[in-house]
Amino acid sequence: MRKHPVILGICILLFIGVVFFTLIYLLSLLKGDGGLLHLQAKVGVVRVEGVIADSREIIEQIDELSDDDGIRAVVLRIDSPGGGVAASQEIHRAVRKLQTKKKVIVSMGSVAASGGYLIATAADRIVANPGTITGSISAVMHFADVQELMKKVGVRSSVVKSGKFKDIGSPVRDMTPEEKQLIQGLVDDIYDQFVRTVSEDRKIPLEKILSLADGRIFSGRQALHLKLVDELGGLQDAVLLAGRLAGIEGKPAVVYTAKKKITFWRYLIENTTSVISGEIRKNMLESQGAQYLFQ
Repeated sequence: MRKHPVILGICILLFIGVVFFTLIYLLSLLKGDGGLLHLQAKVGVVRVEGVIADSREIIEQIDELSDDDGIRAVVLRIDSPGGGVAASQEIHRAVRKLQTKKKVIVSMGSVAASGGYLIATAADRIVANPGTITGSISAVMHFADVQELMKKVGVRSSVVKSGKFKDIGSPVRDMTPEEKQLIQGLVDDIYDQFVRTVSEDRKIPLEKILSLADGRIFSGRQALHLKLVDELGGLQDAVLLAGRLAGIEGKPAVVYTAKKKITFWRYLIENTTSVISGEIRKNMLESQGAQYLFQ
C-alpha cells in the first residue's frame, strides 16, 4: 500500500527534530572550556564579581555544580570588594556545603576583600595573585546627613514614631549618643562574627586575626606571609590545583557557569535607570545596612 506523502514528511521532520535536540542536549552536557568537547572529569568555575548585594544567582550556580557528578572540583573566581553582610554570609555557607562534596579552590582576582575574603575562607585552598588587594576584615555602616541641604532648599521634616529608636539613623537629624552606642554594638557583633569565621576557617588564632582585622588591606604576597592565603598564582594555577586535589590526571576540562540571560529591553531599561540614578544610588547604598565592604 502506498504511504501518504504528507504523513511521511511529518514523520521525517519529527525524526530530524528529535535527533537535533538530542545532539544539542548532549553538546550542552559535554561542552567545556573554549567550546571543545571533554569526556573526562571537569573543574567548574563560579565567578563572584562586583559588590555583593544579592546571593541568589551565585548560590544557584554553586548548587548546579554541586549536583553535577561530572564536576569533580570547583574554583571560585572572586573579584569583589565585598558587600552586604547577609549576602556574603549566605554565599560563604553555600561554599562550605559544597566543600563537603567536592574540592573547592578560590582564585583571587584584582580585589577579594572584606565580604569577598569572607567567602574565600570557606574554600579548601586560596590562591591569590601577588598584587591582589585582599584583607579589609572589618564591618561598617554609613548614615547620610542631609540637614544642611534641606535648609538650603527650604524643606523641613516631621516624624511620628512608636519608639525612640524607630527612626535611628535618620538623615534629617543628628544621631543621639544612645543611638550611636546601639549602632556601635550592632557593628561590633557583626565584626565579631567575621573575625571568628576567619579564625575558624583559616585555623589561625583569634588573637592573631584581631591584630590584622582593623580594616587594613594587604597585597596577595603580604597575605601569603600572614597565612591569609595559601599560595600565589592566577586562575589557571587554581584550576590545575583543583584538578590535582580532585585526582584528575593531566589538564582538566573547565566548565564556566552561565549567568542568567536578560532581554535587550531589560538591559536597556536597567542601564538607563543606572545612568539616571547613579549618583543618588551611590550615596544611598552607603546607608543600606551593615556591610563587609572594602572602600
